[in-house]
Amino acid sequence: MVRRPTEGAAVHAASRSPRPLPPTPSLFASLVTAYAVGDRHGVNLIAHAIARNGGEVGER
Repeated sequence: MVRRPTEGAAVHAASRSPRPLPPTPSLFASLVTAYAVGDRHGVNLIAHAIARNGGEVGER
């Protein structure tokens, strides 16, 4: 029988090494798209990714 990892174990294994983020210009393009379609959760996630990359995102 093959053991399958639980969700917690899978998340733990995936979080051991940092994942590289896309370049900041690509993130800004995604931010504009998320804002245009009204995806507030997407805007929040992308804004935090830009901040992690060292860019700045202002509030409206």
